[in-house]
Amino acid sequence: MSRTALRAARLFDGTTCTDDPVVLVEDGRITEVRHGRGAAVPDDAELVDLPGATLLPGLVDTHVHLSFDGGWDPVAALAERDDDALLDAMEQAAAAQLAAGVTTVRDLGDRDYSALTLRASGRGPLPTIVAAGPPITSAGGHCHFLGGAATGTAGVRAAVREHAERGADVIKVMASGGILTPGTDVEGTQFGPAELRIVVEEAHRHGLPVTAHAHALAAVRDAIAARVDGIEHCTCVEGGKVVLPPDVADALVTRRIAVGATVGLSPAFAGLAPPPELARLLPGLRLTLAELVRAGALVVAGTDAGIAPPKPHGVLPHGLAELVSLGMTPLQALVAGTATAAQVCGVADRKGRVAPGMDADLLAVAGDPTTDITALTSPVAVLVAGTVVVSGAVAA
Repeated sequence: MSRTALRAARLFDGTTCTDDPVVLVEDGRITEVRHGRGAAVPDDAELVDLPGATLLPGLVDTHVHLSFDGGWDPVAALAERDDDALLDAMEQAAAAQLAAGVTTVRDLGDRDYSALTLRASGRGPLPTIVAAGPPITSAGGHCHFLGGAATGTAGVRAAVREHAERGADVIKVMASGGILTPGTDVEGTQFGPAELRIVVEEAHRHGLPVTAHAHALAAVRDAIAARVDGIEHCTCVEGGKVVLPPDVADALVTRRIAVGATVGLSPAFAGLAPPPELARLLPGLRLTLAELVRAGALVVAGTDAGIAPPKPHGVLPHGLAELVSLGMTPLQALVAGTATAAQVCGVADRKGRVAPGMDADLLAVAGDPTTDITALTSPVAVLVAGTVVVSGAVAA
């Protein structure tokens, strides 16, 4: 059985940094990590030499939508695609993620469990896909067109059971309205506290975590009270403003609820004005996220990739740079995008670190992202299960 040895200038292993590593890979897994200038390359190993590069775990995006194509109207584009065309488009989206060094994605909303279908299709190479299936939403609620509408406590319990039976890895529930769905209220709740509690109770009974989409402060409070595992966006809008009451901040920090910060924009659209509703909220949201970062909350980067041209698939490197602008050090942002994100996605036993026994999903970038996070936008190699799938890539 052949072995591969990867030699680089630096290694970020998911938590710490070292120089002159040699990482040995066999049968898709990391078997050994050697350090120092004298680290030997075994005679029977094929050498992949990465001079001047930093080797690190493949990145983990905690919030993507592979079924959205990143166009100006992804909902209409999705509606026009039959199932085969949808899988083709999703495969292209997955390829764009890999090209950016993102080797694990958590898909938090698709049509008819298509992310699970893609995962089982044999197409590829693909990033590892952690899938929610259609998000559970109210009748006519945010993303109802994906097919996950449910009503009342019996309805949401049945919806969770269906997701578990179909093989979903996580339950996504729309606790508030959303900007992508006209007619829904970002300041209003879509489910009552009792329904959210049932979602969490039933999901946990099946061993599944729950993450709640929540823009409204009331929805964030209800999600916290229901004991969700994560909150996406966590915008905390009330009365047209973003507010973070001390009790809400304290609960997020002390309960270690994963805050999915919606970060990451393509620099190609840096001068584009966001929609008016979002533009009004962004300054306050940035202040709130920065406050949560300072307080030590469990903040990860969930890019919402696919929902618009400024958020193409593979935008996570820019999202991690945005976490730095919100107060994280480059090293903290790297941890957030690898080991911590893998933990939040439920795959920390095999993803997010460079250590013996872990999957050999790896990224090599030019430069040193532990001092300059923008080095992540210059990938030179991406490996999935020890196989080089992208070489000399440049992220969008």
